Amino acid sequence: MKKIVLIISFLMALSVNAQEKNKKLTFDVDGKCEMCKMRIEKAALGVDGVKYASWAIPTHELSLVIDERKTNSMQVKMAIAAVGHDSKELKATQEAYDNVHACCKYREDDTDDSKKH
Repeated sequence: MKKIVLIISFLMALSVNAQEKNKKLTFDVDGKCEMCKMRIEKAALGVDGVKYASWAIPTHELSLVIDERKTNSMQVKMAIAAVGHDSKELKATQEAYDNVHACCKYREDDTDDSKKH
């Protein structure tokens, strides 16, 4: 009986530790410029549990460090979509997209406006 209790306790401890305190993630987010970068990073950092957020303009890659005990990648993607930016898994509503600055409209063309801001 004691062995069973020990095994169950051990398995419960493993499941709690499966969620990392400093999990590193990367995923693509659509955008074009420095204004997009500030908006995306601010939205990501506004999610409880996000410790670090950096969006690279040339690659469109968002790098994050999150506390998985408090958040997950989908919550971050939802926050980013709410401010008008798409990811592969979640698209911003048309209303949210319409609220981004005119030069940040990444859905309409493939020009690089990163030098304008």
